[in-house]
Amino acid sequence: MAQDREPKSKGAADPRARIVEALMALVAERRFEDVAIRDICERANVSLADFRDAFPSKGAVLGGFARRIDRAVLSAEVPELAAEASRERLFDVLMRRLDALAPYREALREITAWLRRDPVAALAMNQSVVNSMRFMLEAAGIESGGVAGAIKLQGLAFAWARVVAVWLDDLEPELSKTMAELDRELTRGERAVAGVERLDRFAAPFRAVALAALESRRGGRDPLRRRAPNGEEPRDVNAL
Repeated sequence: MAQDREPKSKGAADPRARIVEALMALVAERRFEDVAIRDICERANVSLADFRDAFPSKGAVLGGFARRIDRAVLSAEVPELAAEASRERLFDVLMRRLDALAPYREALREITAWLRRDPVAALAMNQSVVNSMRFMLEAAGIESGGVAGAIKLQGLAFAWARVVAVWLDDLEPELSKTMAELDRELTRGERAVAGVERLDRFAAPFRAVALAALESRRGGRDPLRRRAPNGEEPRDVNAL
């Protein structure tokens, strides 16, 4: 069935937004691999040049979609949760993320299947998910810097994938299965993070000693340099 097309006018909606919506609509109807850029352009009522200005590839449109979902979650902060424990704040943030994703469930079902079929794409998409999780932690007031933060982010990205897998098939209005899975993942994550943070505190003095030794070596004479017999600047032995 032919679909209505938005007029190409200066007052029309943002082409980037139309492209994102077009891709998600098409992927809800067919395999991701079967959606061509020209199909997206036709559905979004944009030219190929407009698409190129907005996104470098079809996969990049998914990154644009993730950023839109990030914005929807971050724009809907709940001040009353500030007094809650960090776990409850993160639980709420991630449930809000699922609420924002709900209109795109069928498209996300296919995208999840595509990522299982294409490990290279899955690896690239992982970075986008990690970036989104960085902002979800920030929204929950949870630190995500340093080595421990990097481990925390990747662990949350893996946990999120498992939660989404349950959510895709959870058709109950209360999302009881999804919430139970999210609760389990957060409990597992808390234990893992506690272990990482203990290890990080234990290793901190050794890192300080190693950094001090490195700085000392940089400030001293390099044993691989020697002075020329005529008093010129020392030369690197490896350069001879």
